[in-house]
Amino acid sequence: MIIKRVHEFNSKTEEEFKEIQNNLVNKIELKNNFNYDNIKYCAGVDLAYFEKNDKNYGVCSIIIIDIKTKEVLQTISSYDEIKTPYIPGFLAFRELPLVIKAVEKLTIEPDIFIFDGNGYLHFNNMGIATHASFFLNKPTIGVAKSYLKIKNTDFIMPENEIGKFSEIIIDNKNYGRVLRTRKDVKPIFISCGNYIDIETTTNIILKLINEESRIPIPTRLADLETHTMRTQLKNTL
Repeated sequence: MIIKRVHEFNSKTEEEFKEIQNNLVNKIELKNNFNYDNIKYCAGVDLAYFEKNDKNYGVCSIIIIDIKTKEVLQTISSYDEIKTPYIPGFLAFRELPLVIKAVEKLTIEPDIFIFDGNGYLHFNNMGIATHASFFLNKPTIGVAKSYLKIKNTDFIMPENEIGKFSEIIIDNKNYGRVLRTRKDVKPIFISCGNYIDIETTTNIILKLINEESRIPIPTRLADLETHTMRTQLKNTL
């Protein structure tokens, strides 16, 4: 698939990161730019980190499944040394080069990407799922296992029933939802990435949950693959 080169990744300072985010944030579209019935291929994206020989590395795994049959159609991974410093709120600048490197290996073009991380639910509404969307030019969703607390705003726990949710409202703006995907299990935190609305985001995530986990199938499988690849790379690099 074609990657749009929205910006380079040679920036290193927080001020430069902020400027890039601010240039993109007004281009976010929290509405569907696709026909829901036409979605066939869904990609789950996750990353893991490790150290070897005093160097920091990252591995990105992408799992593509058929959204109807849940069949795994492709599994790919990429790794590289991570040189961009970690600054809270700007994780995408560390992760996106590796995500792009992995996406370039795909032979199946996903209709939608789901990231293990946040999208609009971010200090500047620019989590990894949202930031990545501008490069991928595809609808994206962020799914987090823990809550990113913004402006000291706590979340409201949804009812203990599958499909129940509570809105995450900050400064009268909907940042995402706390979604119950399994009864008697902790909820997850979902948010639009880009080119999709929150209702469709919720419907897609619920469609991709099975009895094995509270998180959607594609990102769960991607998470497992990153751990497998990390172990292999630590033993071979």
